[in-house]
Amino acid sequence: MAAPHRTSPDARGGPRPGPTRRSLLAGVAALGALGAAGCSRVATASGADGGDLLDRLRAQGVVRLGIAGEIPFGYIDKDGELTGEAPELARVIFKRLGVDRVQPVPTEFGSLIPGLNSQQFDVVAAGMYINAERCAQVIFSDPDYQMLDSFVVRKGNPLGLRDYRDVVEKKAKFATGTGYAQIQHAVEAGYEEGDILIVPDQVAGLNAVEAGRVDVFAGTALTTREVVRKSAKAEVTKPFAPLVDGRPRVDGGGFAFRLTETGLRDAFNAELHKLRKSGELLRILRPFGFTRAEMTDLTAKELCGG
Repeated sequence: MAAPHRTSPDARGGPRPGPTRRSLLAGVAALGALGAAGCSRVATASGADGGDLLDRLRAQGVVRLGIAGEIPFGYIDKDGELTGEAPELARVIFKRLGVDRVQPVPTEFGSLIPGLNSQQFDVVAAGMYINAERCAQVIFSDPDYQMLDSFVVRKGNPLGLRDYRDVVEKKAKFATGTGYAQIQHAVEAGYEEGDILIVPDQVAGLNAVEAGRVDVFAGTALTTREVVRKSAKAEVTKPFAPLVDGRPRVDGGGFAFRLTETGLRDAFNAELHKLRKSGELLRILRPFGFTRAEMTDLTAKELCGG
């Protein structure tokens, strides 16, 4: 699959009516209770200009990572070890920044931003989609990956479903996951929200397609691609950019920091950009199902809405 072309910042970075990736609920509890600062907000709190967290982390030798137990983004594996694309990337970057160890702090996805801002951990390392709503509560690194949508359908794709408009026009039975951004994507295309079958995750979605309970299950290109690998009855469609406010939307995920910690965010970004340029970023993320198509030169500013 070829890497998708970059669209204009307005196509991806403007305020969205719905949230992104897995959780439509992420950070909702904190909205309104926290400031309405954007991605470019400058720290004004006590401490060194831009915050002094990086110095403290170097002194401690460990950084606490907020994770949500979500494969492949950040989770504890069967051997009890922290892994996932975000923690493994964090290990590399923080090592370069002089912080030798990472420590997981598992929580629910919707508790990541409140937990960060209440200092339960130092950084959110959960592959969190960057959008305007979240940028009012935290600051983000530039994204380490971009993501499109894709469908799980029966072998041969008998209804010829390629995007959400096809689903609506062909009156297909449609399913997606609990809290998935794909709910909003389907509704924007004209699908009745009350007619969507909501299942727990992509495995349940695959089962629903294989059993014929639905015609299509929608998820991210990565999760759908991985879930059908061993299926004899289902396949995945070509990834596509859903339309949001009438424009193609390519999402991107990154690391979240407290609003005052611009110094740490900027140092993190500097190392991330080096990994992008050298190609090392793809090597780190590839074991978790990421491909060259998920590499990106998007910025947090674009995704936050400028």
